[in-house]
Amino acid sequence: MAVQKIRKYLDENDIRYILIVHSPAYTAQEIAANAHIPGDILAKSVILKIDGTLAMCVLPASRRLDLQKCKAALKGENVRLASENEFREHFPECELGAIPPFGNLFGLPVFVSKELSRNKELAFNAGTHREVIKLAYDDYHRLVNPTVLDLCAKD
Repeated sequence: MAVQKIRKYLDENDIRYILIVHSPAYTAQEIAANAHIPGDILAKSVILKIDGTLAMCVLPASRRLDLQKCKAALKGENVRLASENEFREHFPECELGAIPPFGNLFGLPVFVSKELSRNKELAFNAGTHREVIKLAYDDYHRLVNPTVLDLCAKD
């Protein structure tokens, strides 16, 4: 399972984290409530296809991805959301909709929204709709080395 892969990676790198097990939840609001975490630190992973190559964008679960900003920031000619069929095989251990923001473990480049990068902590689905991992954002950034960009729509 993905949660074991991530926990092993965090343990090998001496990262302190909290694993929160909760009843099944599928929306950001449900996850935040069930896991007792602030909604603004909950991250979601969105898989894009950039000029034919898959990439991961990580943003606050409460925000929407702006594809025009992504296209400009990533300097791609063709930037779109990837279909489940296009990325499912990259995340065989993960439940759909619960992909952890560690694209580096799955061979994908990772782009993080500037809003999320300002947080002290980061929480995310750990590959299932029942497990959340919370850790320091700085530790996440050090392990994943994502590119921080302006990716979110203005709400």
